[in-house]
Amino acid sequence: MPLAPRPIIQGNQCSKVLIVGQAPGKLAHETNMPWNDASGVRLRKWLGISAEKFYDANNIAILPMGFCYPGKAKSGDKPPRKECAPTWHERLINSMSIEHILLIGQYAQTYYLNDKLSLTQRVTNWKRYQPKYFVLPHPSPRNNIWLKKHPWFENEVIPHMQKVLAKLL
Repeated sequence: MPLAPRPIIQGNQCSKVLIVGQAPGKLAHETNMPWNDASGVRLRKWLGISAEKFYDANNIAILPMGFCYPGKAKSGDKPPRKECAPTWHERLINSMSIEHILLIGQYAQTYYLNDKLSLTQRVTNWKRYQPKYFVLPHPSPRNNIWLKKHPWFENEVIPHMQKVLAKLL
């Protein structure tokens, strides 16, 4: 790992919503705060919740596929380390009161859904994963092109997800 290990997770026994993403970015590593970047700003906007509510472990649990910053690649960050999710996710989730899981990006979706579909296929067919999961693209500014090509995502999926989360939180 390029930096000293610094697992960045959030949650407790009361957490109702679980966010499973890729891995903390460098800024999250430096501040010890998950989703503390432009992706986090967009994600909170998509969820329709304040930063205060987002960072309240009684509401939101955050278990990335890799718990530590994996380092830089040519395009974005390296993939998450493979040992974190199989070692910790089930144990941690079983200790919480999770009612809904948001699978953000290809790594989380592939791990949890165990299918051969692309991210776009999954997000297009998001209703098939209800009521347990919402499948989302990564909210990174790097995905602006995907979002422009698929305006139905922010017009259809986001409002429905916000209604579900408002009831839970």
